[in-house]
Amino acid sequence: MLTTFLRAWLGSWPSPGGLLVVGHPAREKPRWDGGEQFALGVTDADGNGVLSVPPASRDAVAALVAGLDPAATEAVLAAELPALVGRPEQRCFTGVFRWSEAPAALPDAGEWEPSDAPGLPDWLRPFPGAVLVVREDGEYVAGVGLKPHDVSGIEISVGTEERARGRGLARRIVARAARHIVASGAVPIYLHDPSNTASAHVAVAAGFPDLGWKVHALAGTA
Repeated sequence: MLTTFLRAWLGSWPSPGGLLVVGHPAREKPRWDGGEQFALGVTDADGNGVLSVPPASRDAVAALVAGLDPAATEAVLAAELPALVGRPEQRCFTGVFRWSEAPAALPDAGEWEPSDAPGLPDWLRPFPGAVLVVREDGEYVAGVGLKPHDVSGIEISVGTEERARGRGLARRIVARAARHIVASGAVPIYLHDPSNTASAHVAVAAGFPDLGWKVHALAGTA
């Protein structure tokens, strides 16, 4: 299922070796939340992977990464990629890419609610459909939103109020959401900044190992 998802998300998978650049029409279309994603890639622990860009930018980006040492990929993409795809004001972010084939069997927490339910934080509002919410005395304390990149792959985003941290709520709702995604026939995805150790701990506890894979994507500078 992961291969099916990456082929849909990136336009090709796997790479025959090194970083394969593909021109993918999806990069010129709105993503799940209506925003743009002019460059998006995934690399495995050996630096092999696929980077998808708008078709018109494909040749220039392919020339940039041709013969590139995997150890230099992050720095080169950060320095050159935004301008090559026509978005010099953005930055190229490299994060940890995780997926789960066997989410942890942690106790359930939270309830599914519509994302426009009362009392939810603004960050949960854009998610389509239902979000997984933990409330205490009726007040929101933690939640998960699902990013439907494709029917074959759904990314999990999680947030916990400071007063509720350190109690294992995040890992329980991430694991529950991941099991929900698996049951729907899709692969659950979890992305985070390499410096976010708290998010890394949640991921591991919920059944998302770090296999050395990375995601490369453009993001705004704000």
